[in-house]
Amino acid sequence: MEFETQKMRLIRWVIVASDLIVLNAVLSFFFYIYDFGLVPVAADFHKHLVYFTLNVVYLFCISNNYPILYKRKVRSEQVVARVFVTVAWFSLLSFLAMSYIGASLYPWQWALTVDVVLLFGLWVTRLTMRQIIGRYRRMGRNLRKVVFVGSGINMLDLYNEMMGDPSTGYRVLGYFDDAERESFPLPYLGKVDQAIPYLHQCSFDNPMRLYCCLPSARAKEIVKLINYCENNLVRFVSVPNVRNYLRRPMRMRLLGDVPVLYIREEPLRKPINRWCKRVFDILFSGLFLCTLFPFIYIIVGTITKITSPGPVFFRQKRHGLNGKEFYCYKFRSMKVNAQSDTLQATKDDPRKTKFGNFLRRSSIDELPQFINVFLGDMSVVGPRPHMLRHTEEYSELINKYMVRHFVQPGITGWAQVNGCRGETKELAQMEERIRKDIWYVENWSFWLDLRIIYKTIRNAIRGEANAY
Repeated sequence: MEFETQKMRLIRWVIVASDLIVLNAVLSFFFYIYDFGLVPVAADFHKHLVYFTLNVVYLFCISNNYPILYKRKVRSEQVVARVFVTVAWFSLLSFLAMSYIGASLYPWQWALTVDVVLLFGLWVTRLTMRQIIGRYRRMGRNLRKVVFVGSGINMLDLYNEMMGDPSTGYRVLGYFDDAERESFPLPYLGKVDQAIPYLHQCSFDNPMRLYCCLPSARAKEIVKLINYCENNLVRFVSVPNVRNYLRRPMRMRLLGDVPVLYIREEPLRKPINRWCKRVFDILFSGLFLCTLFPFIYIIVGTITKITSPGPVFFRQKRHGLNGKEFYCYKFRSMKVNAQSDTLQATKDDPRKTKFGNFLRRSSIDELPQFINVFLGDMSVVGPRPHMLRHTEEYSELINKYMVRHFVQPGITGWAQVNGCRGETKELAQMEERIRKDIWYVENWSFWLDLRIIYKTIRNAIRGEANAY
């Protein structure tokens, strides 16, 4: 949890003010081109009323999706995503507000000149301000000073997170523990019972933060620290020792009054995220199947039938979401053979046809899987589905292999765009692929999917050495 100081609140209001400047600049641009008759609008609308209404609407939207770029640990894609959500809500609510006050300002020209320009304007502004805030903190301003109580591996990792990027503005003053640790890269401030006297004599402009990782067996000492902190404007933060054996992101939730830790946070467990991903899959796959795919099918199907006896499509049972079996479709790239469901393709596989070799190198053989996407068996982006036999084998050999089945399999995935595709000659290659698949499961976002699609298209154009 991150606590806001007065300076951070000021920074947030500066960000809100800059957003309003961008919004009103975009509106002024719209009215400028309106004055030249380039954008048709209702003749009876009042500019001042429109300015006022849309500023109020934007303030409402930003109050529900407040800026996060001033936070000390935030990624650029999170900033971009927050802007997109804010503008999406603004677009909807401003349309309703304009209809209510009788100013019909929403032809397609309005959407292009206001919503789209506003979106890009806010992206540029906020990312620029993120850089400015980071540079401001590197100069030693807006610092957050903290002390540690305990010096376990958790605190070492926490120190590296805080101090690894100077733009976060963290300054760790030292640590308290029962004894000094030579390997700990912080000043030793004394034993645990000296923490309170140290805090008592300190005077800071902003409240001190105390991070404690003492074991629960020392509850009396912990409670004493908590009581002192809460009575003296010191923020107390507990660092659970569970990370000693689970070194991964976790999420705490309450079941009634009982706190529980979930060891894996999966964004696609949220219904809204699953809905967004499914809508995108239907639109993307439907557009492709209705436009390019018929022509590709005619060309590929004709050449396949001429060059090799057998069906145009090859279908194979694979494991999907929650281990459910489904038939995965591909353009047939091999001669009809009895080993297709058990033997993985190799670089110089004699089963491949000459035309099939081209299909595999160009990844055109995977295009029929858009049918699977449209039917709901697959997604455009996700872990690649494996043959049933491979799932049975690797689930016994690789720890957490089955985690990849918590989401729908995809035509392309994070592992594939990062070089993990083709034949797996060694177990370590599959282990690396699974690590990347699990990373995708835990870090999914709509923007990550778009990034993977872009990299897939780029790699297909450039060609890949492992595509065979």
